Amino acid sequence: MSHPHPDLTLPPPLPEGGLRIVPLGGLGEVGRNMAVLEYGGRLLVIDCGVLFPEDHQPGVDLILPDFDYIRDRLDDIDAIVLTHGHEDHIGAVPYLLRLRRDIPLVGSQLTLAFVEAKLKEHRITPLTLAVREGQVETLGAFECEFVAVNHSIPDALAVAVRTPAGTVLHTGDFKMDQLPLDGRITDLRAFARLGEQGVDLFMVDSTNAEVPGFVTPEREIGPVLDQVFAESTGRVVVASFASHVHRVQQVIDAAVANERKVALVGRSMVRNMGIAAELGYLRVPDGVLVDQKQIEKLADDRVVLMCTGSQGEPMAALSRIANGDHKVSVGPGDTVVLASSLIPGNENAVFRVINGLMRLGARVVHSGNAKVHVSGHASAGELLYCYNILRPRNVMPVHGEVRHLIANAALAVRTGVPADRVVLAEDGVVVDLVDGRASVVGAVPCGYVYVDGSSVGELTEAELKDRRILGDEGFVSIFAVVSSADGTVLAGPQIHARGVAEQDDVFDGVLPDLTAALEEAVRGGATDTHQLQQVMRRVVGRFVSNKLRRRPMIIPVVVEA
Repeated sequence: MSHPHPDLTLPPPLPEGGLRIVPLGGLGEVGRNMAVLEYGGRLLVIDCGVLFPEDHQPGVDLILPDFDYIRDRLDDIDAIVLTHGHEDHIGAVPYLLRLRRDIPLVGSQLTLAFVEAKLKEHRITPLTLAVREGQVETLGAFECEFVAVNHSIPDALAVAVRTPAGTVLHTGDFKMDQLPLDGRITDLRAFARLGEQGVDLFMVDSTNAEVPGFVTPEREIGPVLDQVFAESTGRVVVASFASHVHRVQQVIDAAVANERKVALVGRSMVRNMGIAAELGYLRVPDGVLVDQKQIEKLADDRVVLMCTGSQGEPMAALSRIANGDHKVSVGPGDTVVLASSLIPGNENAVFRVINGLMRLGARVVHSGNAKVHVSGHASAGELLYCYNILRPRNVMPVHGEVRHLIANAALAVRTGVPADRVVLAEDGVVVDLVDGRASVVGAVPCGYVYVDGSSVGELTEAELKDRRILGDEGFVSIFAVVSSADGTVLAGPQIHARGVAEQDDVFDGVLPDLTAALEEAVRGGATDTHQLQQVMRRVVGRFVSNKLRRRPMIIPVVVEA
């Protein structure tokens, strides 16, 4: 297996007749999936998603793929192919289309509907091409065949990309549920046919590669939800991803069976389920859905609230309910169901929400104590089937943290793929397919791009570090006025602290030392205010470290008069 190496340099020019693959997100993390394929000077983008921030990224709204690699080549992009409608695959599309608005978007009907709704908020009207499984489209230099795959959202597609350099099969996110709610299974017959024709590079979902066996069918959740609803004497609140149409369908079915009404809570949930129902992907019997405003008129044992926030997102409906900061309230007798898995990194946020809900008296049902979630990603047994059916010449695990990619690579080797034809890459690592062999040839810069309010890409790692220091250690400001004539201290020093958990008078003991240090520095020839500020920073920093055992942010200000 070829591994990315920290000493990789910029790649050489792509050999004539070769195909280049550059992942700009999704390899080494769960989210912001994006890959760029290049052939003959033309580019094809597969997916363009976002990553959601973790606790150590305070104030960040979203994390985007790094578009710098293609920023100067936007006119070379023939299309953006979207495998399905989850945020980690479509959420960054508006930010890429801001750079060039007429890049065609190619995807299934539901996927494009979700993207178009998102783009409307950004005032962008896209060029779109809706495709179905079995359809073949020529997108500039790339011939793309679309294959049905089963996932936790309807209408997901894998894409086989044919070029003279070879055929790449990209699964997108997929699993092999043999009894899906919509009857649309992963098309293994198409996989077998493509395998017979020859798959030169198999780019395959790795998220569940560490999990042995097979994913439980989605329809097994239905009876569990039905039982939970039947046992509940009060309100039922179910939290899930705002795009998980199948899960919402199961909730609606269980509500109907238990004579409850369903109210959708959360802007994205209302928007997405409205689209899904309008297009026929969500079946809602008449009279079941009610407006959120109507639930107060209904008895608690006749209500189901379907909301967002299953990952503990602070501004999502469930977190606000747990904090008592939402129009919807829960209490003793109510049941809250978290119908999703924990995305790595979100554990603390989710447990905070669970604790908050239980403190209010609610019963909380989650994947740790009931079968209320099944994964949307193929487990090891399903991946082995795929490798054996396809017999790919080269394999490149995608979509997952490093441990998932390595586990997926090991599965490929166990099925007979030569180890030197399994490419382990991370974001920015450049892979070339030349003469039937895939290999790492270099790397391009590929960092995190933060969306922070209205700014995109302006927030730096240094500024994030400052935010963490402010949040963890607090802030100390020092102010002094010195004479420009003789350097004597005319006013101050004054010290004010915020978030240090001490009163300002704790600093009284350091003021004489501070004044003495300033005067000594001036006598020693220091006249620049920056030098005097550094003197104050050192004296106060040493004092705070020794006496308070803290390392706050220290902002010294010296004014000459």
